[in-house]
Amino acid sequence: MTNPAIPDLNDTEMWVVRSALKQRYGGDIEAHRADVGPKLTPGSEVLSECPALSWTERGAGFVVINVGEDRYRTRIFYDPTEQFGTGRDEYDEPAECVATPLQVQAHDEKERAGVHAGDTADDIDRR
Repeated sequence: MTNPAIPDLNDTEMWVVRSALKQRYGGDIEAHRADVGPKLTPGSEVLSECPALSWTERGAGFVVINVGEDRYRTRIFYDPTEQFGTGRDEYDEPAECVATPLQVQAHDEKERAGVHAGDTADDIDRR
C-alpha cells in the first residue's frame, strides 16, 4: 500500500507516460504500476512507499516515481550494479520526467553501439 499522502499516478499522468513511450519506441510499451521505497529527504535513512511506473525496453529498465504532488523522480538501470539518474533530482512535470531518461538511454544506446556525438555516416561505416 502506498503512502496515503502521496497520490497514485492518475489517468493523465499514465497517458503522458504511455504517449512518450509510444513516440520513443514506435509502438505500445507496457508500463507496470509498482510501489517503491525512495528516501524523500536527503540524508535521511527513512524510506517512504511511493507509487511508480516501470518498464523495460532495449536492455534498459526505467522507473518513474511519484514522490508528492507534482513531484517525480526517475531512474534508469541496466542491471542492479548499473543504475543511473538523469542529473536532476526531481521534476514537476511527468512529461519531462519521462522524456529525460528516454533521451539519456537513447544516448547511452548509441554510445554502447560505438556511435559518438559528432560522428558522420562515414565514421560509422568505417567501424
